[in-house]
Amino acid sequence: KPQILLCLIGSSSIIIMRAAHILVKHSGSRRLASWKDAEGVEIRRRTKEQAAEKLNQFRQQIVNGQAKFEDIARVESDCSSASQGGDLGDFNEGDMQAPFEAAVKALKIGEISGIVYTDSGAHIIKRLG
Repeated sequence: KPQILLCLIGSSSIIIMRAAHILVKHSGSRRLASWKDAEGVEIRRRTKEQAAEKLNQFRQQIVNGQAKFEDIARVESDCSSASQGGDLGDFNEGDMQAPFEAAVKALKIGEISGIVYTDSGAHIIKRLG
């Protein structure tokens, strides 16, 4: 007799997102080092407010057309994704820290967030997908 194999797919759906970000770490970040500051000397000196100020300047340059998000990310981001212009690739719901994920969900593709704080530091985020 032939066997019948049934495969049932649940009604829940997986949300796949894609985003790029620029991370500026500060003295309150959970890891006080980065690819560009291996000893964390600058990061330890930087306050949360100073991190926000840097990000506000970057965002202004991007919005005003003076610079591209990806170019600033390559030079300024404290995340190792800097080498990809800040692109984090595809990720699923629940993969990122909650404030980061909430910010991505609130953006339309191509939009850039205001400052988002996570345990990693301060970010601006561009939704890619």
